[in-house]
Amino acid sequence: MRATPYVASLRIYEPLSAFDPADRLRWQNLESDATSFNREEELALHRVVQPEPPAGRPDGVHVLDRDGIRYLSPWATATRCWAALDNFKESLPSTVVPYFVSSAMEEVITAGVDLLDDKVPHILNETWIIPPRWFILFSPDERTRGENQYGKYCLSLTTIANAKQRCDNAHDAVLGAFGDGPVEQELENLLTWLEMFHPESLVELDYGGLANYMDKALRDSGEDGLDADTSIEDVTSSVAGLATADGMAAGVGYQRLMSRWRLVQAFEQAS
Repeated sequence: MRATPYVASLRIYEPLSAFDPADRLRWQNLESDATSFNREEELALHRVVQPEPPAGRPDGVHVLDRDGIRYLSPWATATRCWAALDNFKESLPSTVVPYFVSSAMEEVITAGVDLLDDKVPHILNETWIIPPRWFILFSPDERTRGENQYGKYCLSLTTIANAKQRCDNAHDAVLGAFGDGPVEQELENLLTWLEMFHPESLVELDYGGLANYMDKALRDSGEDGLDADTSIEDVTSSVAGLATADGMAAGVGYQRLMSRWRLVQAFEQAS
């Protein structure tokens, strides 16, 4: 089982040439390691329990070799954990913060914010559900499913050019159907994030341990497990409905998607 079996990830893999010389030298001869995803999760858990400043010990990196080109997705677990902790701190009243974050830790967090200013995470995470906007970036033929030492897996991989075009099209469809609003803003934020990376990067959606939960949820419902998951198709259908002002098609696709993922989310309450 994965270290954090309730986490899904959206990753950017940039070509080795996009990184600075020190990182290129450090990563160019690394072996591709299928267990790097679990090791990333284990380190993230450690840094949540025992926080370290973003400038602490170096992180690892996911390696993807494709068509003779090496692509890399740095973990940046310390930076991501500190950013999450800082966001949590900001969500609380100032009088309550000391009960969760000590004054000594507060000083490190404050210092860490400065270090985070110019850091763009290559990896986004969500727990117990995958945001519909993530599925927008992919087509069904870019999805692979199977089983490994951690159980079921589901991965989708595309070029960043494809991802940006699909995100832009979805943004236009949502803007045309609903105008400005939270969904439109989420798509705009996702597109802004994609724009920050090398134009020859790759984008990967990894269900992580949620693939096992999805497989069980669908089998319990009498379906053919993970193979019956059509999340990408449902989002594509929903966006197409919005683009053609077909509200029924848009609603049916979205409802199918959310009904399926509510089954997965139910495991959070049972765990």
